[in-house]
Amino acid sequence: MMIHRQTPLVQALSLSVSLGKDIHLKMDAAQPTGSFKARGVGHACMVHRNRGARRFVSSSGGNAGLAVAHAGRKLGVPVVVVVPSTTSQRAKTMIGLEKAEIVVHGSSWTEANEYALSMLSQADAFIHPFDDPLLWTGHATLVDELRAEGEKPDAIVLSVGGGGLLCGVAEGLDRNGWGDVPIVAVETRGADSFAQAVAAGQPTTLARIDSIATSLGAKTVCRRALEVVQSHPIESVVVSDAEAVEACLRLMDDHRVVVEPACGASLAALTQSRTVLQSAGRIVVIVCGGVGASAEDLFRWRASFAGESTSPAAAEAHVPR
Repeated sequence: MMIHRQTPLVQALSLSVSLGKDIHLKMDAAQPTGSFKARGVGHACMVHRNRGARRFVSSSGGNAGLAVAHAGRKLGVPVVVVVPSTTSQRAKTMIGLEKAEIVVHGSSWTEANEYALSMLSQADAFIHPFDDPLLWTGHATLVDELRAEGEKPDAIVLSVGGGGLLCGVAEGLDRNGWGDVPIVAVETRGADSFAQAVAAGQPTTLARIDSIATSLGAKTVCRRALEVVQSHPIESVVVSDAEAVEACLRLMDDHRVVVEPACGASLAALTQSRTVLQSAGRIVVIVCGGVGASAEDLFRWRASFAGESTSPAAAEAHVPR
């Protein structure tokens, strides 16, 4: 049984023409749970089920928790998802629809995570949102699918939260003989723990998350993400919340797909990455998806950012047609 599904690789014609590049979107927003998390979480849950786990415990109020709940339902294994009090009712409803038990504890993911760990028994498997080699191996299937498509990209653009997707893509590139393909790793300002750690040359912890892209809101990235920087060509790019939202709206306009600002960040980086602008012709952007935003949210955020600097050309390009 496969928990995730193979997702389409779609040419982004409008972006390709406007940037003079050959841009393709790996549409992991089409996963059963709406995000790439289905890959790694599904793989980890299957491995733990086969090892005898009788319950899955997760700490996430968003995409990872929903993926664990979905995997548990498909595999017939009970799931508990511990969420902080800040988790939206929409996320809790979607997790509940997957028949998972929801426990609300603490005001942050860190507090929810500590409580989830305290609940574990020998019969349980803990499914981490991003820091687990099993997750990375599952996420690496994304590159396997790109390889099956045939043509090697000049760069892959992706978003970084805790670093799980970055680690998985790096693993996938290695096992497919594409280790020289540059990765553009993107965050929003205020959730840029990876960029700050790269600049410092060591793990750093943000004092707080100050970004609407809450799916990127890991105060500290996993250590493996920093190791990947030493073995792969990686460019770190940080964009604003406003730029991420505008990119989401352009994606919605061009491809009729709604994603979170955490995903829009990667699309926004296309005009800021020196790798993309200077050396890459064929580019794959991972549309990682996410269920934490609606179209109404995106338009509300845009209105709140109306006073921030956005180029007239960009603003015109993102008006819904």
